[in-house]
Amino acid sequence: MASDPKILSYDEVANHNKLKDCWLVISGKVYDVTPFMDDHPGGDDVLLSSTGKDATNDFEDVGHSDSARDMMEKYYIGEIDSTSLPQRRTHIPKPQTSYNQDKSSEFLIKILQFLVPLLILGLAFAVRHYTKKD
Repeated sequence: MASDPKILSYDEVANHNKLKDCWLVISGKVYDVTPFMDDHPGGDDVLLSSTGKDATNDFEDVGHSDSARDMMEKYYIGEIDSTSLPQRRTHIPKPQTSYNQDKSSEFLIKILQFLVPLLILGLAFAVRHYTKKD
């Protein structure tokens, strides 16, 4: 790696997103992986899908070997200007349905779900008992 790294803007790096011109940002460092496109074990589509964004998570999720990490040094071209990175979107959860303060209707339904089968069963026993011949 160079002693005085070149600082590259996000927009400049994002423009290098083609098969014959592919740059990646991994852990704040910029790599020109164009010469490696044909040799990448996962294929060139994997590398192309990681352009135009911070590819650190993509790189780490795969679990690259130490030799792959060492190989990155020859593709290193500079550092990303962290002030030029786009702001990350924060997840805004959908509002939940309103909380039902009046639980009496739900309670009544649960009681009826329990009592109605018992009443039917009791009625069936009563009918059988009174219609049974001795």
